[in-house]
Amino acid sequence: MSDSGGVGRTAEGGCRCGAVRLRATGKPSIVVYCYCVDCRRSSGTPVSLFAGYRSGQVEMERGAPRTYASSPEVVRSFCAECGTSISYEDERLEGEIYIHVGVFDDPEQFEPEAHSWVSQKPGWLTLSDDLPKYEESSVPR
Repeated sequence: MSDSGGVGRTAEGGCRCGAVRLRATGKPSIVVYCYCVDCRRSSGTPVSLFAGYRSGQVEMERGAPRTYASSPEVVRSFCAECGTSISYEDERLEGEIYIHVGVFDDPEQFEPEAHSWVSQKPGWLTLSDDLPKYEESSVPR
C-alpha cells in the first residue's frame, strides 16, 4: 500500500515528555485516517492518523507505555507520565500494531492512503481529497 519509504526505512518517535521512545523499521502496511468514536474518545481529536506495522517492526527503545483495553478486542497504549496516545492493537488484526503518526519525529514521511470509519465522522468535518473512503474499516479483518 504505502510507498512512502523503502524496506530499510526507520522512523523514530515518542511521547510528549520523552518517557516513551519507539522505533519502527521498514515500510508501514498502511497509513490511514480513522474517525471511529473509540479513536476520537481515546485521542481527544476528531480524527486519528495511524501507520500500521507488523508487531515485529516496532520496538520500544525507552520506557513502556501503559495499556488500556478500550473494548473487548482492542488495546490502546499511552504514556503513563504525559498521557500521549501511542498505539492501537486489535486482536482481530493479529500481529499488527497501529502507531499514531503524531508521535513520530518526522510525520512528513507518512503519506495518508485512506479514510476509515467515515460513517462515524463528525458532520462538520469535510474530506476534500481523492483518497479511498470506507464507511467502516479499511483494514480487512
